[in-house]
Amino acid sequence: MAEKSEREKKFKREIPEEAREHFKKARDEMRSAIEGFLPEGFIEHRHAARREMMLAWRSMLDAAIKRMDEKA
Repeated sequence: MAEKSEREKKFKREIPEEAREHFKKARDEMRSAIEGFLPEGFIEHRHAARREMMLAWRSMLDAAIKRMDEKA
């Protein structure tokens, strides 16, 4: 796993643990509230679309690497 950025380290030094926990809980509650507004099945479709986009990027990168290897 990558080393934490200076920004993350500074955040942990300057923001008390209790406040960070409240931020996390607020974020989770906000996500739950937003999901309540979305039509049923939206999250699953969003996940599938995101996965397909990632596979498309992977394919593009693989093709670019293959072209680089062929030129070498």
